[in-house]
Amino acid sequence: MAIELKMLAWSVLLGVIYVLVAVTLSLLQRGLKWNASNRDTEPKPLTGVAARADRASRNFLETFAFFAAAVLAVVLAQRTTASTALGAEIYLWARVAYLPIYLAGIPYVRTLVWGVSLWGLLQVLGGLI
Repeated sequence: MAIELKMLAWSVLLGVIYVLVAVTLSLLQRGLKWNASNRDTEPKPLTGVAARADRASRNFLETFAFFAAAVLAVVLAQRTTASTALGAEIYLWARVAYLPIYLAGIPYVRTLVWGVSLWGLLQVLGGLI
């Protein structure tokens, strides 16, 4: 199996972790009653680490679709290289680092790590160009 596909599979698992962290912290703030409800009313805004976890989860989902598409295209086109494999690994490990950095509220490092993940994604995409 191509390294890129392995990184895609690990990224799917990582995405589940992002969602679970965000949901758990939301549950702690909003309570089980609201989370189990029909959610017909506006929720109270999340604050602190729960709000950061929610934003990190949404950010992951925003970039993951592009990463998945790039990986699948590179593999299907049989254009995998050492560079695309490295790009997929960079994307995954940067996204692993992103969650705890965002939860800790470290602003400039968070942005730098996001940029590194984008660079990895672009490196995968570069295999098609």
